[in-house]
Parts: sequence; structure tokens; C-alpha cells
Amino acid sequence: MQTILNFISAEYLQMLVRFFVCVLVNWVIVKYLYYPKSKRRDFFFTFMLIGVAIFFIVFFMIFVLEDMKGKTGIGVGIGMFGIFSIMRYRTDAMPVREMTYLFIVLCLSVVNALASTMPIVELVLTDLLIILCVWFCERVLKMVPCKLIQYDRIELIRPDRREELIEDLKKRTGLDIIRVEVGGLDLLRDMAVVKVYYRNEQQMAFNSIDSKVKLKQSEILDA
Repeated sequence: MQTILNFISAEYLQMLVRFFVCVLVNWVIVKYLYYPKSKRRDFFFTFMLIGVAIFFIVFFMIFVLEDMKGKTGIGVGIGMFGIFSIMRYRTDAMPVREMTYLFIVLCLSVVNALASTMPIVELVLTDLLIILCVWFCERVLKMVPCKLIQYDRIELIRPDRREELIEDLKKRTGLDIIRVEVGGLDLLRDMAVVKVYYRNEQQMAFNSIDSKVKLKQSEILDA
């Protein structure tokens, strides 16, 4: 073991310490703050691996450019632009909550990779403050599950019949509906798009098909 350490520079050892701190912080945020509400394993996978990749990209980018006089700032700026541009690589629209967690993971990875001169205690304290902020927002701002529904009884969408609309939706969906928002109308086919908000502590905060009114044929086949 001692022989292996002789071939590793002190800077690289410091990088490994910051890397494990970064992975641990991202894991705590994703595992204990994001995942319990969403249950989305695909985003869990994405957040963790993007955090790892971004950390090493930023670290080695700085390591390579630090000896290039006058080009470090430009290189870092271009690199940061490229890093945050990858958030648009997906084809499906990403929900706001998932986009926020992705941004947090990216920022934490960049901060931990760049903070080479910051004492490890201060770096850990900064990470803990971010975790505390995320925890506070999750505790205070509780998300209400919602669904988009194509509704056929268009005569009930009038404001003066809102209570009848809610009762009909409760009976037909079995959900404890809190409120209803009426969206697009199709008077030719007597249909409307309604968004229902409901109580259900066991329900996921986001489901990949809750925000879709119609499914494409390819999505039906994949399901």
C-alpha cells in the first residue's frame, strides 16, 4: 500500500478526499431528499453518475489548464458553458423538481472539484448548508400530486358547477381531489382537459405519464 501511495501526488490524494465528500453529499441529497417522494430510479441513476462525471471533468480541466497562462479563465468559462448545456440532452421534458435536483448535483460537483484551496472542513460545512436548505424546502413546501385528465362531461366545467365536477371526478377516479383546474376545451367533441390535485401520502410526487393526456404509439408499445 505504501508503495502505491509513493506514486500518487499529494494533489491527487486531496482530489480523492473531495471526490468522496462530493459523492457522499450527492448520495444523501438524492437518496434521502429526492427519492422518497419521487421513487424514480432512472433519475437516481442519472443524478449520481452525472455528479461523478462532472466532478472529474472539472478537476482535470483545471489541472490541465492551470499552467496555460492567460487561457485558464477562458477554458473554465467554456467548460462551464458546456457542462450546463448537457442538461438539454434529454428528449422528454424534465419536470421542474428533477431539473432543480440536477442543477444542485451539478453545482455541488463543480464546487467540490474547484475548491482545491479551501480547507476540507469549510468544504464539508458548505455541503451541509446546501443539504440543510434542500431539506428545509422539502419539509416546508410539500408537493401535491396531480394528474391531467381528458374529461367528457363538459357541462360540468362551468364555475358555478365546480362542486359537481369535483364529486364526479372523485367518484370516477377514486382520488381524494382537493381542487380542479380546467384547461383546453374541444367543443366539437365535447371534451375538456382538467388538471386534478389530490391527497395521497403514498402517491409519488411525479409520475412519468401523469403530465401526458395522450400517449404516442411508440410509448404504448414500450410500456
